[in-house]
This record gives sequence, C-alpha cells and structure tokens, in this order.
Amino acid sequence: MAMMKRLTVLASAASAVGSYVRRNPEKVNQAVGKAARFADEKTKGRYHSQIDGAVRKVSDATHRRPGH
Repeated sequence: MAMMKRLTVLASAASAVGSYVRRNPEKVNQAVGKAARFADEKTKGRYHSQIDGAVRKVSDATHRRPGH
C-alpha cells in the first residue's frame, strides 16, 4: 500500500513540474543552464558532452510548440 501512495505522490509531482515548465520555459532553461555549469565545474569537464546533451534535450522540450 505504501508503494501506491509513493507512486501517487510522484505522479502528482511530475504533473506539477510539467505545468511549471509549460508556464515558465525561460526560467527552466536558465536554471538547467546554471545547474549544468555547476556540474561541469565540479566534474572538471569529464562529463561535458553528456551534460551538454541533457541541456540540449531540455531546451528542445521547452521550446516545442503545443501540438508538436
């Protein structure tokens, strides 16, 4: 039963995040960029290509037009 409750909470959180992203794509991209720079700095560039790929995916997802 506890597992179902956790899944419900997780689904609710995911829905809230999706809603926020749709309303504030610029803020999301800005925060992701800042987090990426931090992670890249802390890993001394070892994972730069993976971090850059993740940032590009977020950027692509937030710039999609509705229905596309």
